[in-house]
Amino acid sequence: MSEEQQEIVYAPPTGHPLGTNRAFTTCARILIPIIGLFTKRDWTGTKNIPATGPAIVISNHVSYVDVLFFAQFLYLNGRAPRFIGKKSVFDIPIIGRIILAAGQIPVNRETATANTALAHAVAALKAGHLIGIYPEGTLTRDENLWPMVAKTGAARLAILTQTPIIPVAAWGPSKVLPRYGKRVHFFPRTKVTLRAGAPIDLSVWYGKADDQAALVEATAFMMKPLTELLASIRGEIPPEIIFDPRTSDLPRTGNFKKGKK
Repeated sequence: MSEEQQEIVYAPPTGHPLGTNRAFTTCARILIPIIGLFTKRDWTGTKNIPATGPAIVISNHVSYVDVLFFAQFLYLNGRAPRFIGKKSVFDIPIIGRIILAAGQIPVNRETATANTALAHAVAALKAGHLIGIYPEGTLTRDENLWPMVAKTGAARLAILTQTPIIPVAAWGPSKVLPRYGKRVHFFPRTKVTLRAGAPIDLSVWYGKADDQAALVEATAFMMKPLTELLASIRGEIPPEIIFDPRTSDLPRTGNFKKGKK
């Protein structure tokens, strides 16, 4: 029987922070003090992170190191997240085995096996875990690092499981490691800001998880408060026209001549 045909069952989250395991705790004990050496935390809205129960938390994506700060933010506020991430990351020697042992969920995007990751996420939420997702699916290609048009996976997961979505805007990681950059800037210490907003209610779209038009609509609705949170951090007005990677001829990865890095 294939994995797709088998019922996927997750054990309820345990430990403190809720959902942690040995691999997750070991990584946290090593990485959190190191992160503190070259960054300063500016965290707000932490009351919006639920202490228990299923939750989906989304964030904007401006740097490859985003996940370190996102995970730290959730972990030190009581929840050890399960991230849905690109399978290519899990294929990295040693690192891939560690993050898999920490309970993270690989996904082969835009392939026939992508639904397996969705099934794992649904099962994890059913058990009471917190799921972390970058809805854009990759680093933003907006020239000024605003969130771009997102993929519909996070909205679909929320609709299927009837779970509210909590937006967390992040600003500062791109100063530590610029988008598509290879050099980490340790000093001077960078202020990394994360701000959690109120849960987003997608109940108007419940029952429409297979309706693509509804998913696109729900995704746009979901991304609006995330972008507004980021705008409040930056003290800037986001662009009226949201960058859409599906209609752009920019390369999928690479450096950009314009915009903030």
